[in-house]
Amino acid sequence: METLNFSYPATQPVSQRAYVGVVGSGDLEILLEPSCEQRAVVNVRTRFDGYGDVWKNILDRFFTAHDIAATIEINDFGATPGMVSMRLFQALETSNHEKN
Repeated sequence: METLNFSYPATQPVSQRAYVGVVGSGDLEILLEPSCEQRAVVNVRTRFDGYGDVWKNILDRFFTAHDIAATIEINDFGATPGMVSMRLFQALETSNHEKN
């Protein structure tokens, strides 16, 4: 099991908490909370060691497109990069940050 920590500058706070996903059977859960700081802090707990670069690439891509100030906990049980991206966007939508 590995724990990874990331931080990104941000200016747009999310409006409320969000919880999406389920840990188990190759999925993951994401807990997103508003932050008073002008940054996003992401803590990833994954059962697989050695994938820090993959996580960094996924999160870099997400935070390049979404300038959100939030604290995010990700508990991974083997989700694919596509599933991670989908769940991050789902958490963002659930938080009512982006209304499209």
